[in-house]
Amino acid sequence: MPAGSPGPAAQSARRPPPLLPLLLFCVLGAPQAGSGADTAVISPQDPTLLIGSSLQATCSVHGDTPGATAEGLYWTLNGRRLPPELSRMLNASTLALALANLNGSRQQSGDNLVCHARDGSILAGSCLYVGLPPEKPFNISCWSKNMKDLTCRWTPGAHGETFLHTNYSLKYKLRWYGQDNTCEEYHTVGPHSCHIPKDLALFTPYEIWVEATNRLGSARSDVLTLDILDVVTTDPPPDVHVSRVGGLEDQLSVRWVSPPALKDFLFQAKYQIRYRVEDSVDWKVVDDVSNQTSCRLAGLKPGTVYFVQVRCNPFGIYGSKKAGIWSEWSHPTAASTPRSERPGPGGGACEPRGSEPSSGPVRRELKQFLGWLKKHAYCSNLSFRLYDQWRAWMQKSHKTRNQHRTRGSCPRAEGARREVLPDKL
Repeated sequence: MPAGSPGPAAQSARRPPPLLPLLLFCVLGAPQAGSGADTAVISPQDPTLLIGSSLQATCSVHGDTPGATAEGLYWTLNGRRLPPELSRMLNASTLALALANLNGSRQQSGDNLVCHARDGSILAGSCLYVGLPPEKPFNISCWSKNMKDLTCRWTPGAHGETFLHTNYSLKYKLRWYGQDNTCEEYHTVGPHSCHIPKDLALFTPYEIWVEATNRLGSARSDVLTLDILDVVTTDPPPDVHVSRVGGLEDQLSVRWVSPPALKDFLFQAKYQIRYRVEDSVDWKVVDDVSNQTSCRLAGLKPGTVYFVQVRCNPFGIYGSKKAGIWSEWSHPTAASTPRSERPGPGGGACEPRGSEPSSGPVRRELKQFLGWLKKHAYCSNLSFRLYDQWRAWMQKSHKTRNQHRTRGSCPRAEGARREVLPDKL
């Protein structure tokens, strides 16, 4: 059953005559007759009811117009004609209407209950408000951008929808003194949010709460107590640069700048990086960046375009013990890894002869070491120097093999140069 419609008996309602326009907003008060005099009145006028309630209404015709009687009158609700069995004549000038088990209003400005003459002309109108009182707002969260302002948002209630226009007011004051203040810039980051742009005190806690009010009642949230220094966030890191690491086909270097808006304040910062390949929507997050402003991503796919973003969490501002709030992600920066020069499967690579000791076990150990390094030291300088040396040596070895392969011969075991690790490894 559509919201704002009457009970089951009204489901057979017929559409109004073509001359009756669909009312897009609630008619307030009784309309004027052609002579300028009121010809009828609806009672009660503009009632407010709880969902599930019943309504007994009357349309009383008056005036000196000949034939002004209740005979032939009918009702519409939101432009749809109500079934005649919902109405009855009380006397020659009054038509009654009975609606049961009302649903919530279809529009917050109220549903249109209209009394019509036999020819379809409008005699009187009333706004019908059916809904719920507001519930207690909850889940208030606030943050300050660079300690210059405060933005808060909240959840309106467990069910949320009241079917009536509900006004939400964010109130705040200094905890131990000062008067109540009302936030004025609403809907800044969503339908239930407000922004306080200036005149905020530091090193002093605030009390913040939300009040909800509509035609059926009011509710107030619990009080949130916070210090501006504990809820600071900042802008995304600027000047994010992503570049290749020499000829290493599975790495990219990421560099950025610390938040300039907080350069004059005593604070710490930690960063997160996320990246994805060009044709994917799945991001991989690197958490262990710490407070560095650079990071090397390892274990990437060769010859692949990656999009990289960075965000910042300023914390410990002037000794605050709170965890801090993450900034938004920076704009994506794209870069590609070099193409791999390794021969693919079936590419004609020469296998070592049976008499040649295989270097496979050594390579497997190096692969295990490399896997550990990728997992535990994404953005640490620890062991990257050794890793770079090993990668450069491996690429040089593959280039040497490729050169032998293009000449169409394999190095003999007795004449081949045995692969050994660099001394520094």
